[in-house]
Amino acid sequence: MRTPSRRQAGFSLIEALVSILIFSIGILALVGMQVTAVRQSANAKYRSEAALLANQLIGQMWVTDRLASTLQTSFNTGNAGYNAWAATVQTTLPNSTGSNAPTVAVASDGTVTVNLRWKAPNEQPSDPVHQYIAIARIQ
Repeated sequence: MRTPSRRQAGFSLIEALVSILIFSIGILALVGMQVTAVRQSANAKYRSEAALLANQLIGQMWVTDRLASTLQTSFNTGNAGYNAWAATVQTTLPNSTGSNAPTVAVASDGTVTVNLRWKAPNEQPSDPVHQYIAIARIQ
């Protein structure tokens, strides 16, 4: 039986180190993909909650007498129906207060525009604000 020369032993060590390096890069890539997947999942959760909240308000509008004047009096930003709904929005969507507060505009033809804005807790202040806009016509 032959014993390996120093040259052969050196190549085996280099091959092992290169293999470990390639494996480590692969593991880091998998961890990065996992972080991205979790972040995207949280973003999808907030988007679906925003859609649900907008549909909830539009549903409340549908069960009124559906006159544009009634809708404007009750649901335009700052009115009673809006305030109750906005409190729910602020407890459901993160950072949806102040300049990110939801807005509701009811036009004279019954067109309703609901605008929801939020910022996820793990995002940087310089990141853009997320926004969901729903437009419906109630007659």
